[in-house]
Amino acid sequence: MSLGNEPAAADSPSAAAGARPTKPTERDRPAGKAGPEGSVRPESPPAETIAAVEKVTVRYGALTALDEVSLGFPTGVTGLLGPNGAGKSTLLSLLSTANRPDQGTVTLLDAQAAAGGRKAVRRIRERIGVLPQSFGYYPRFTALEFVEYAAWLRKVPSRERRDRAREALRQVAMDKHADRRMGDLSGGMLRRVGIAQAVVNRPALVLLDEPTVGLDPAQRVGFRELIKGLGEHSAVVMSTHLAEDVAHTCDRISVLFEGRVRFDGTLGELCALAGEDGTVESGYLHLVGAEGTAL
Repeated sequence: MSLGNEPAAADSPSAAAGARPTKPTERDRPAGKAGPEGSVRPESPPAETIAAVEKVTVRYGALTALDEVSLGFPTGVTGLLGPNGAGKSTLLSLLSTANRPDQGTVTLLDAQAAAGGRKAVRRIRERIGVLPQSFGYYPRFTALEFVEYAAWLRKVPSRERRDRAREALRQVAMDKHADRRMGDLSGGMLRRVGIAQAVVNRPALVLLDEPTVGLDPAQRVGFRELIKGLGEHSAVVMSTHLAEDVAHTCDRISVLFEGRVRFDGTLGELCALAGEDGTVESGYLHLVGAEGTAL
């Protein structure tokens, strides 16, 4: 369905609340093409998109958070990279249907399957999974109860909710802790349950906002593998400040800077911008310069 600049609905989906080397090989380095105003686009477009934004602009008073941004998100993991204030969270809010653009179009899932309207938006939300940076929960809920509640919010049939909740907890290696209360879980366990609630409805589109924030190095490695697995069947869009998470997790990368797209392409294409020995960090700095060093 396509979402234009109609008023946003009150309810939103966020209410529920081997690693790839950093430097790719030469065969992974197709050359990108320079786009308008210094942006870089790949020579080959991504596979069929699950979600897309076209010339979207979002303003907050005098501030333009997104300025005519156009991006597509296919099956696999796409990383949104950029400094604070680049527009990453604003873009995720559009993809989750929590907000609407002032201008432009947001296309989600099957553009031919739904006409507009709140009822259509609710149907789309049932096929989206969201993990915000922080999510609310009832501390006395068990992990199983919390994920089952998320399944209820996303209209998973009642006869399937318990099994789907257990399946989601198994997927994040939390099935052995299904009966522990949310208030007793560690930070890493909470993030895993957060992903479980995001995928309990088997979504076609998964949105992750800083999913590894606050995790120790060992937990971060485990999360990277988990996120890569999600990308095998869903379009995963991950906002992050961490270049190493992008290097080890993402199939595609979009760099946002001051509300505009500076780059959209593969890991190899980003690294190649900085030369033969380029990395994610050096490719990023090639695009944004010293102004964008505060990842």
